[in-house]
Amino acid sequence: MSGVENNSVVWTDEEIELEAKERNVRPRPQETKSEIDDRGAFIRQPNRFRTPFGDKEGELKAEKGRYRLFWAKGCHWSNRASIVRELLGLEDAISVQIVTSTGQSNQYGWGFEDQPNHEDPVTKAKFLSEFYFNADPDYDGRATVPSLVDTTTNKIVNNDYHRLTNYFEVAFEPWQAEDAPDLYPEHLRKEIDILNDWLFPNINNAHYRMAFSQSLAAYNEADDDFFNAMDKLEERLEYNRFLFGDYVTDSDVRFFVTLARWDSYYYRNLGPQKKRMTEYRNIWAYARDLYEIPAFKNNTYFKDFSREPKNSTIFNSYNAKFVDQIDFEELWSTPQTRRFLSRTPEEKFLRKNKK
Repeated sequence: MSGVENNSVVWTDEEIELEAKERNVRPRPQETKSEIDDRGAFIRQPNRFRTPFGDKEGELKAEKGRYRLFWAKGCHWSNRASIVRELLGLEDAISVQIVTSTGQSNQYGWGFEDQPNHEDPVTKAKFLSEFYFNADPDYDGRATVPSLVDTTTNKIVNNDYHRLTNYFEVAFEPWQAEDAPDLYPEHLRKEIDILNDWLFPNINNAHYRMAFSQSLAAYNEADDDFFNAMDKLEERLEYNRFLFGDYVTDSDVRFFVTLARWDSYYYRNLGPQKKRMTEYRNIWAYARDLYEIPAFKNNTYFKDFSREPKNSTIFNSYNAKFVDQIDFEELWSTPQTRRFLSRTPEEKFLRKNKK
């Protein structure tokens, strides 16, 4: 039987297909077919739902309890939103649900296999793409995470992973914790935006550019971009505790989610690596410094995104054989001395000092 167990009930591919037809859900497009250019390079689909949050006409209104964040443990694009949500103390303002693949083939993309009745308990959806088709019946792209859904309409309102954390940091400020960190300080926003725009192709999307490339030239280009960028960031972190000095910013969240996956997950889709992440002295210590923060640790599921299906092949990979024997907690909790690079060694955040 296909599928995974859920309270002793298996959701088979056959059952999933019937459910998808009843809900008018179409199969998920494949990146390696629909997002490859003439050179064999992976060109990520643009985000379809990008209406910003704000007070201007036509913009989305931030409200407590109205929106629900859908994200996946293995997806760093969505992991950054879950980390920022917890860092800012927005747990009561924005609800959350982790999605899973569906069935053995995952033909219909993200769903809720591990939930009772295989559905999201709040919206009753069984496939993430339902929110996309509710918003646009003609939508023909992939349903991606993060997805921010309006629970009053069950429609997706924003899947702009590049800006979503900024909306949490600015538009949802009224519901942030009193001592919430300022991850997007006004005096640094222009510089943070510039760095984030650079991180996207060279760090965050580099793995996918390699993994989904259909030509060696495209692969090598992405590979060079990534390791050249890592060298620059290693140098930047020689005398800076975090990317912008003494305090964690939005950019650090973006860098961390890729680092957390590189040696434990991404490598198995790639060719020979020029260097392991742990061989970058400054970057490796920096990553562990961030991992000490509860919001980073609580939203990083090493065993989940490192594990492979053990029945996928008789030639099991290193992860499939040994993932249960690896103590990620101990590895990532190894002491480091990054605090001595800071003028305020016991404080990792620039606080807003709310009254």
